[in-house]
Amino acid sequence: MIAQRPAPGERMRCPRCRAVLRTSRPAALDRVLAFALATPPLMAIALTASFLTLSGGGARQEASVIDAANAVAHANTWPLALAVGALIVALPLLRALALAYVLLPIRLGRGPARRAARAFRLAVELRPWAMAEIFLIGVAVVLVKVSGLASVSLGPAFWSFVALAALALMEDAALCERSVWDLIR
Repeated sequence: MIAQRPAPGERMRCPRCRAVLRTSRPAALDRVLAFALATPPLMAIALTASFLTLSGGGARQEASVIDAANAVAHANTWPLALAVGALIVALPLLRALALAYVLLPIRLGRGPARRAARAFRLAVELRPWAMAEIFLIGVAVVLVKVSGLASVSLGPAFWSFVALAALALMEDAALCERSVWDLIR
C-alpha cells in the first residue's frame, strides 16, 4: 500500500504499467462536490423542459425527454424505455447524490457520513453505466439525419444534457478515488 502522497498538482504512477495511482489536485474535493450538487437541478430541467422542436410542412411538434420515453413505452417496448431512462437519468442522478452524500459532510468538517464507504462504492460502480453523454451522441446522430427533413430547434433540456455530460467529464477528471477512500476510512 502506498503511504506517501504526491505534491499538489503531481501524480503518482505505477513504475511498471504507468497507471495513475494517486493524484493531488488542489480543491478537487470542492470541484467534485460542486459537480455532484449541480446535477440534480440540471436533471430536473432536462426532464421537464422542452428537449427539441421540429418544424416542417406547416406543422410544429415540441418534445421533452419524458414525451420520448412515453412514446417508446406505448409501443410495447416498455423494458427498453425503462433501461434508457435508467441509463440516462436515474443512474447519473443516483451517482451524483451518492457523491454528494459522501463529500458534503467531509467538506463541512463533520467527518464521513454513516455508510459513506458503501455510497462511494456505489458511485464508483455506477460511473460506467451513467450514460447521459452517450445519449447526447445518439441524439446528435439523429439530429443530423432529421435536420434534412425538418427544421430542428434545440430546447433548454438539450442544453441541460450538454451541461450534464460536461459535468460528468469534469467530475471524472477531478476525482481521485484513492484520496476519497483515504478520507472516508
